[in-house]
Amino acid sequence: MRGAHRRRLLLVMYILLSLAGAWTQKAGGCPRWQCPVHSECVDERSCRCKAGFASSDPEGLITNPIGSCEDINECLQKSLTCGPFATCQNSEGSFHCICNWGYKLASGAKSFANKSENTCEASVDSGVTPAPSGILTVTAAPGNLPKQPAAVHPRTQPGDPGEKISKDVNECTSGQNHCHPSTHCINKLGSYSCVCRQGWKPAFGSPNGPINTVCEDIDECSSRQHQCHNSTICSNTLGSYKCRCRPGWKPIPGSFSGPKNTMCQEPPLPTWTLLPTAQSQSLSRFSIEVRNLLKDFDPATANYTIQKVIEAMDKLLEAPVNIETLNPIDRHQVATQLLKYMEQTLRTLAPFLPKGPFTYTSPSNTELSLMTKEQDNKDITTVYHSQAWVTLNWAVAAGAKSSESGYSLAGILSSPNIQKLLADASMNLNQSRDILEERFESPVLNVSLTLLSNVNSIFLTNTDTRKLASNVTFNFSYSVGSKKRPREELMCAFLDTGDDGNVRWSTDGCSMNGTLCHCNHLSSFAILMAQYHVQDPRLELITKVGLWLSLVCLLLCILTFLLVKPIQSSRTTVHLHLCVCLFLGSVIFLVGIENEGGEVSLRCRLVAMMLHYFFLGAFCWMALEGVELYFLVVRVFQGQGLSTQWRCLFGYGVPFLIVVISAAAKMDGYGQQTYCWLNHKEGFLWSFVGPLAFIIFCNSAIFVVTVWKLTTKFSEINPNMKKLRKARVLIITAIAQLMVLGCTWVFGLFLFDPHSTWLSYIFTLLNCLQGLFLYLMLCLLNKKVREEYRKWACMVAGNKYSEFSSSTTGTGTSQSQTRALRPSESGM
Repeated sequence: MRGAHRRRLLLVMYILLSLAGAWTQKAGGCPRWQCPVHSECVDERSCRCKAGFASSDPEGLITNPIGSCEDINECLQKSLTCGPFATCQNSEGSFHCICNWGYKLASGAKSFANKSENTCEASVDSGVTPAPSGILTVTAAPGNLPKQPAAVHPRTQPGDPGEKISKDVNECTSGQNHCHPSTHCINKLGSYSCVCRQGWKPAFGSPNGPINTVCEDIDECSSRQHQCHNSTICSNTLGSYKCRCRPGWKPIPGSFSGPKNTMCQEPPLPTWTLLPTAQSQSLSRFSIEVRNLLKDFDPATANYTIQKVIEAMDKLLEAPVNIETLNPIDRHQVATQLLKYMEQTLRTLAPFLPKGPFTYTSPSNTELSLMTKEQDNKDITTVYHSQAWVTLNWAVAAGAKSSESGYSLAGILSSPNIQKLLADASMNLNQSRDILEERFESPVLNVSLTLLSNVNSIFLTNTDTRKLASNVTFNFSYSVGSKKRPREELMCAFLDTGDDGNVRWSTDGCSMNGTLCHCNHLSSFAILMAQYHVQDPRLELITKVGLWLSLVCLLLCILTFLLVKPIQSSRTTVHLHLCVCLFLGSVIFLVGIENEGGEVSLRCRLVAMMLHYFFLGAFCWMALEGVELYFLVVRVFQGQGLSTQWRCLFGYGVPFLIVVISAAAKMDGYGQQTYCWLNHKEGFLWSFVGPLAFIIFCNSAIFVVTVWKLTTKFSEINPNMKKLRKARVLIITAIAQLMVLGCTWVFGLFLFDPHSTWLSYIFTLLNCLQGLFLYLMLCLLNKKVREEYRKWACMVAGNKYSEFSSSTTGTGTSQSQTRALRPSESGM
């Protein structure tokens, strides 16, 4: 008992060790890709076909995942015979022999394996009955005859007296027949016949049965006598045919490539369907050409297919006449769709290439670079061609999902012609608009883009590249002009399709360090030069035209106040200095407000300081205008106003003091990257806005008091003045003071949102035309100025002033009504 227990224990241990060894061999000794059907693994790199199957390799080895094991038809081997009265029948991986019709094995079995087991003998119950003296007679009905001719032995006529029996010689087994190797020998009594095998047919002029019969294979594929599914390709074999999957197609689950009932499924190649709204003849021809290339794809010629697909794309893009007529949205979508399909196609075809690097440059300079490595490779890999290179951690190429082949792919496709379809693609500023506006201290309205490099599509075996585990670094060849314009920026951008379907360039997730780009995702990239526009072109035109018109009007105002003697007074002096400050400020604004270099230079700071000084001076003289108007209205009770010295000290000294204090406190506050004006940061702009708001508030109060006092004074001067004329004079005076006192700048105080377009237009129009308003109100509406203009005009025309003055003598009555005012001011 103890010995039996020990033997059982040893047997159990032996079984466990055997299973462990088998498991270890399976886990560590097989390739990473699955061995094909009818094969078994040999080592980590190859599989071997099982007995009865063969591959293209003489030793039956398979070293790549696209190999297959095909059945060996043993019945075609001359060294194999089943013996007399028997026929060989091939089966998958083997063969067997069966007795001819009318014969059966003595053992009663259905088939046997070799000649030594042949015991075929006549079967009485099958219709072959022994005749007298052992002669066989066939009595089977015609409908029961087999497809292959039976071995029927002739006999002597029954009933002949004294019939003799002779022993038959089997020429088929004795080798005394002259049957062609393409036929099957059928023994007869005293003779034999040569019958075509199944799947064969008599050659032309050769009947089936005679001893000189010669047969030829029936090509079931070309004669359409096969039953292959339309997802397969019929492949003719000697005596039969096979149904193989189309190149690149795979058998559906549960089906194997080769049997006659094989069914396959299409490979995951792009369908290359066109956009419904982007139909063109060139696109249709291109789509058909690519589909035909992929339809006839042969893994052995994958590099040829890749080259032809790239050349077809080049042909489409070199003269995209029909595509260029599409609207921009459809044209941009065609470009991204084309790049997407090219990536998918190359990702599918690349595994059929030899492992390692692969490069191709088309005649149109489209470049492709591929690198295929094992998935478990952990090194840092660089994929490159003459236009670009990419460096990445190879684990990123494989991603989370492992491919069936055990290899990963990384590739770059660089196309110089795709930019024709993307020439007017816009930039997505949603992510960076706030940063840009903070940098330029001004609203960014739009951006002009210039492509400096080819459009480069970077793709991996890993299709989920929206957020990579580690950044990918790449560098593209590009050229930059020698002269850099203001607000230009070199950027690494990618094509992004938004939720609305529009294609835009974007920089989200990418950064540029020198000439290197770093991105946490992959797409189609290019190096762009972005030119940011912070000024509305229409607003800029209005500003320049309005300022030039104001300069002319201000110059006329200055000449008028200097040359027209009858209007010269203390108030005219205020008008003169106000116009001088506005004139100088406007000239400096036109000449130097733009910061062309983009850097805040000393010249830009000086321009900003002068603009600060002269505009503050204009406001100070506006304040003096209000004070002068106040003294003018109430001087009957208050006396004269300020002297000229005090006016100049206030009008020019206060702005100088504010500028000096501001510069000493924060010199960096002068100058911006975009304009030579006060910096908005840290509240430095209040050094201008604060005095402006104070002066406008004071002048507004003075304006209200002035209007009220003027109303009272008009009533005192002429109580019987008609209401219409009284209202007209009051309105004209109010409007004049409104423009002179700078109340138009109130719109600038309320311009808190720089994106407020309508308020920006109102503010620009009113302030740019301020010189025109001053000339209109202070000069053209002044009667004495008009008289002086007429005098000058007549002098230029050669007429005597006496003729002119005689026509104006009738105006004394109306002038006497306003003599309560100062004589110098009666023109308003």
